[in-house]
Amino acid sequence: MTELLRRAIAQIEKLPDEQQDAIALKLLNELEDEQAWKTRFEATTDQQWDRLAATIRQEIANGETVPLDDIFPSTPITAH
Repeated sequence: MTELLRRAIAQIEKLPDEQQDAIALKLLNELEDEQAWKTRFEATTDQQWDRLAATIRQEIANGETVPLDDIFPSTPITAH
């Protein structure tokens, strides 16, 4: 176990049981999700990646995408 994980667990142990369980559930769900993505990526063939890339290129060429800068502007938006 890493030192950082030991420190995190030490902090979690100080919390009430209900909060400990909530954090544990989040961690377990995250680990499960990561494993599912890993499995899917490993099972994806080169032909499937090529098809996906071709589809994305076509969507870009057709103007069916939105630039990331439009979604995540580089300058913060201030509330008025």
